Amino acid sequence: MTAHLPPRLSEIVDEFKLCEGREKLELLIEFAQSLPALPEWLAAQHGKMEQVQECMTPVHIHVERTDGGIVFHFDVPPESPTVRGYAAIMKQGLDGESPETVLKIPADFFYELGLQSVVNYQRLNGMSAILATMKQLALRTLE
Repeated sequence: MTAHLPPRLSEIVDEFKLCEGREKLELLIEFAQSLPALPEWLAAQHGKMEQVQECMTPVHIHVERTDGGIVFHFDVPPESPTVRGYAAIMKQGLDGESPETVLKIPADFFYELGLQSVVNYQRLNGMSAILATMKQLALRTLE
């Protein structure tokens, strides 16, 4: 288990560490298929979502505060399965965590997943930008 990550995100990292080469990409695609659709209330108010400007794929994120922490909602086109997979990893790994926990995630944690061996540099930059946007949104929940 990775000590500086919350338990669910650490488990996902461990799952990726067991994969090699193309298996990592296949697992990322599996995660992409698990990304839930936006809740109806949010889909109707898409303008409330934050766009990740630095990402080539149109990625939108919304955060809401819950009793136990924060929950992220992502809108990522199906034709971008690697970015969608990363969004699903972040959602599964961080939903319900405190904003402070999200803020502690290392900016380059995706290297622990080994994704640099299966996606190009532009995608890695996009993944970094997604996490940076998530951190900005988490910080806003503390204001």
